Amino acid sequence: MFSPFLLRQTPLSRFALFSVSTAIAVALASGLCPMAFAQKKASPPTTGAESNLARGKYIVEGVAVCGQCHTPRDSNGNLDRTRWLQGSPVPYLPAKPDMDWPLNAPRIGGTPPASDADMIKLLTTGIWTNGNRLRLPMPQFRMERSDAEAVVSYLRSSGPKQ
Repeated sequence: MFSPFLLRQTPLSRFALFSVSTAIAVALASGLCPMAFAQKKASPPTTGAESNLARGKYIVEGVAVCGQCHTPRDSNGNLDRTRWLQGSPVPYLPAKPDMDWPLNAPRIGGTPPASDADMIKLLTTGIWTNGNRLRLPMPQFRMERSDAEAVVSYLRSSGPKQ
């Protein structure tokens, strides 16, 4: 939609509009605006274990997106959350044929395929229990130890124990 106001803008009016917009954004972000303050909700205090699980969930689901390969899909191609991280056919193919390309991503939820120490080693160094790097398309993670521990805690808490 065309606005006649846009024709009358001068550098000074654009600066004033920018300044007001910036002031509003700062007020909202800092909680000075009553509306923004009213929307804040108190969160219950968390224990160290709860915080660690939340961190692990954030990394697994939001950063590393492990579910994209390690979770089966339903008939519509959506991740099947009832079988979260329970292993799945790898949904990606290499650009060039590769005989070493994995066909299945293993189950990592519930009981990961290695000990906690081995899983932490994998996530911090990219080295598997046999001393080899994981095959593509698995990323060669170099996580901080605390992040890797949080991921392993979350993996152990998600899914059936086998």
